[in-house]
Amino acid sequence: MTTTTALFMMIILYGVLPATGIYLGYLGIKKLTQPKMLEYKAMPKLGYLPEKSLPVEIKQKLAIINQKGEKLMLLYGDSNNDGVIDDKDVVNESYIMIQNLMDKHIPQAVADYRRLQDLDSDAVDSTTIKNSNLTGRQALIDVLNTVDTQFNELLDAAYHQDGQKLLATQRYLQQRFDQ
Repeated sequence: MTTTTALFMMIILYGVLPATGIYLGYLGIKKLTQPKMLEYKAMPKLGYLPEKSLPVEIKQKLAIINQKGEKLMLLYGDSNNDGVIDDKDVVNESYIMIQNLMDKHIPQAVADYRRLQDLDSDAVDSTTIKNSNLTGRQALIDVLNTVDTQFNELLDAAYHQDGQKLLATQRYLQQRFDQ
């Protein structure tokens, strides 16, 4: 073994391999210790929130709203029924309202709640807000319930609208072919 080969092997064994092991160990520990983040496809701005930062009832309500929001965005935003909302689709006022709720209003309400929680985590559940009989948690739940109710109405309207189309098609076909 030549001196150059021995020097090269020594650099690899005593320099590169330990440094790589330390770096990979650091990445593994970082991955294991980082908090689990919330994942809402229809509300990407909430994706940076740690899962433990919100109460269970609020996370459940957000999951329900996210699911309904995804359905509604496809119903009202995908006008050519190709499964993708893109530049070829014609969007209407309902789609813009849904998108504003999902992109702006809900993340803002959650951010306001988290700010209250950061100020005093005990008071957010027990202290009422001035000029109201609501705590911070109740106020956020009211906002989410309002959005959920609106989404239910939009889903019902879409269901009945599509049902009316089916009934009209059925009446047309009966009239056309029963003669």
